[in-house]
Amino acid sequence: MDILETIIANKRKEVTTQKEAVPLRTLLELKASQFERPVTSMHETLEKSSSGIIAEFKRKSPSKGWLFPDAKVEDILPAYESGGASACSVLTDTVFFGGSLNDIGRTRELVRLPLLRKDFMVDEYQIFQARAMGADAILLIASVLTPVECLRLAREAFRLNMEVLLEIHHADELNRLNPYIDMLGVNNRNLGTFDTDVNNSFRLIEQILKEIGDDPAVPLFVSESGLSDVQTIQKLRSAGFKGFLIGEMLMKTPDPGKTLKELIGQLNS
Repeated sequence: MDILETIIANKRKEVTTQKEAVPLRTLLELKASQFERPVTSMHETLEKSSSGIIAEFKRKSPSKGWLFPDAKVEDILPAYESGGASACSVLTDTVFFGGSLNDIGRTRELVRLPLLRKDFMVDEYQIFQARAMGADAILLIASVLTPVECLRLAREAFRLNMEVLLEIHHADELNRLNPYIDMLGVNNRNLGTFDTDVNNSFRLIEQILKEIGDDPAVPLFVSESGLSDVQTIQKLRSAGFKGFLIGEMLMKTPDPGKTLKELIGQLNS
């Protein structure tokens, strides 16, 4: 199995265990107030933002190992907000990324920015978890979902008043698009090998625009992974991207919030 297949196999077992430990009915009762909380639109925020930076909180990755093993939400997420982030992405996978659902919950207490739960979503239960912990949006990864599964999960998120970022790596994954997708992310990292190529965003957006044209229902475009310099982000913006998800570049530095602030300062200068 490649890395992604290993992660998904583990995720399915993990979700089964979580559902047995905290059945959906119990989750709804314990977190009833969160399901009444108004969400903040990540799509709208990125559309209006001058930088479009989605700053990610990630302690480790399967390819790079530990990036910032002792990273604390309370030290980094408020600094992302004050540093000018448009939204925040929080990794909640424990085994491969060193995160947890509690990271989302703690972040929600500390910042007002739109929050994306970034995980490998394979079951509706995970969407309820995300809503219960304070997330405003979820990530769906096209390569691990069939079009039918993607539709089912995106529709459930819509029912819970959440937004959906659909992530693709190849043009043939565009058949996962459906009316409930708010943002379309192009991942520059191959999740099977974890190799990164930023040019993937430029290649794919050309193909995407040829296929779907200037349809007003087209989701907002987000470039993900491998972004580290102002020039690349500016070129991606000119190509049509409005959002830029940045994690490792920030989390590999001693002060991710300061690094983000400097990057956004350069972007806006």
